[in-house]
Amino acid sequence: MRALLLAGVLALLATEAASARRHDAEKLPETRIHDLHYGDTLFYFYQEQDFEALTRLLAYEHWGRLPHHEEEAQLLIGGLYLSLGMHNEAGERFQSLLTNEVPTGVRNRAWFYLAQVWYARGYLERADAALRKINGRMSPQLEAQKELLFGNVLMYEARFEEAIRLLSGWRGGPVWSAYARFNLGIALVRSNRVSDADPFLSGVGTMFANTPELAALKDRANLALGFAYLQASQPGKARAPLARVRLNGPYSNRALLGSGWADALLEDYQGALTPWMELRNRNVLDAAVQESYLAVPYAFGKLNANAQSAEYYESAVSSFDAENGRIDEAIARIQKGDLLERVLSKDQETHYGWFWQLKSLPEAPESRYLYAVLAGHDFQEGLKNYRDLVFMSGTLDRWGDSIVAFQDMIDTRERAYAERLPRADALLASGALAKLQQRNAALESELSGIEARHDLAALGTPGERQLWARVQRVEAGLAGSPETSESSEVRAKFVLEKGVLYYRLNDAYGARMWQAQRELKDLSLALHEAQSRWIRVERARKNVPVNTGEFATRVAALKARIEALQVRLADTEQRLSTYLAQMAVHELQQQKDRLATYQLQARFALATMYDRAANSQAARPAPSAPEQKGAAPGDQPSPAPPDAAPAPATAEPPATAEPPR
Repeated sequence: MRALLLAGVLALLATEAASARRHDAEKLPETRIHDLHYGDTLFYFYQEQDFEALTRLLAYEHWGRLPHHEEEAQLLIGGLYLSLGMHNEAGERFQSLLTNEVPTGVRNRAWFYLAQVWYARGYLERADAALRKINGRMSPQLEAQKELLFGNVLMYEARFEEAIRLLSGWRGGPVWSAYARFNLGIALVRSNRVSDADPFLSGVGTMFANTPELAALKDRANLALGFAYLQASQPGKARAPLARVRLNGPYSNRALLGSGWADALLEDYQGALTPWMELRNRNVLDAAVQESYLAVPYAFGKLNANAQSAEYYESAVSSFDAENGRIDEAIARIQKGDLLERVLSKDQETHYGWFWQLKSLPEAPESRYLYAVLAGHDFQEGLKNYRDLVFMSGTLDRWGDSIVAFQDMIDTRERAYAERLPRADALLASGALAKLQQRNAALESELSGIEARHDLAALGTPGERQLWARVQRVEAGLAGSPETSESSEVRAKFVLEKGVLYYRLNDAYGARMWQAQRELKDLSLALHEAQSRWIRVERARKNVPVNTGEFATRVAALKARIEALQVRLADTEQRLSTYLAQMAVHELQQQKDRLATYQLQARFALATMYDRAANSQAARPAPSAPEQKGAAPGDQPSPAPPDAAPAPATAEPPATAEPPR
């Protein structure tokens, strides 16, 4: 079922329609993921972590993180609500989203899947309304399933004539044919048209069943037809369908009981003993087996085997007494209040939500009585809800731990702020950045002057600048000296040395100027970054206390909210646990009441036999030979028809199931 629902949701999502075409009415146009947060949600969705996906999707929707996928997100939220069993919320989402703008095929499938889930949850009116929203015909397979589902809804609503008209015109594949014929037969039986129902139920009851599912449906059809004939006072026609039910199957006990009653109504008590004796050796928890404890001595009484009849009545009383004591012990254990914890103890790691199913029962004395209880729809739904509450409680506990971590983070941030605040204030008050900026401006001005003057020596190495200064001093000295042959030789050498030094400085000037400008530019960038950080430090100085206080307030509010939810969850868990325990106790109490009724019938029959035997003994002279004590065959009270037998007039049609693949 979850696969069907997810397939429907995925058909609604644009992310699924990679091969879709705009002209195809059955599919949505192709769409790509544009919002990272939507992709994050789908990451959890495809891992079947529906609660995590829904939580993130609602949070992202609240913060406006899905601007490109608003409609797809709403559809996905509706599907996730369905998966988690929140069908009211899902219905509201689909009601507002599945407009005429959505392709007809997609819209029809969505309403069909929603109707399936509502039907399984017991919301028959909503399932009916969802099915009526389907416009036109769907694919042949889905159309056949839709009509079967609609027929089941009508039958549950006791609208049998409408169901008969719908199912009579049903057309579908062979996989669903057995379900359609069975449901049509049940509808006819409930309309008191047993003869008209016979061909359909007999057809299902004699079909070739190659799967356990079809075999069970085959047995159920035979059982329903057999008991329909019994209620119509036609036991002869009931024999054949009841005989077709398997000896070992879910309906074998009731079929054996019905076969015995068919023989008994035909006054073939010897024949009735055969199925009843077989039934008597089975599990006494079954109502049909309990009924056989009275039916067997009744048949022996009809056969004038009064001693055997009395023996079996006494055995029935003893068995009922023992079973009654065991039920009392089971009720006492259930009333301790830990039933659900023990039931769920082995399934803690399985999937939560509406699709979860209980796999096994705890090894406890009362477990043998819980199978019938757990098979009930109300208990199953309540158990799912209780498990979801337990999951939510664990989730809130984890969130509570996260809140504690957030509080620790805020405390750590406040301590770090208090430790760094004096250093930050001292730095901000020092004006170091302004001084550096002034120094940078001076360097830029100085470099511009060097470039304007073409001062070669200013960019030279320290040694070169010393040599150039010395050259200038020598040149100034030579300028004032008299002109002699010796001075002329010195001037010639000086010009040569100055030319060499000037050449070297001039040759390196371009590269040195470029390097100086680059370093000055890097320095300007560094100062700009420092200024930006300086501004952020000043801003953080003012905002950190405010932000920290705001976070602390939000965390405190969330903590209070989580604690309030935990209290509500704990109270709801307790009330639901009490309710389910009372439901289980009520079921066991009904078994006790049924045992008490059977036990009373057995005691009354036994007392009647002994009383009549004693009166007969006193009314006659002393017999010449000992006679067998017991009542006359016709004097014994006939036990009531088995209340556990599935009379077709009250039998429920099976929910439409997905055929095995």
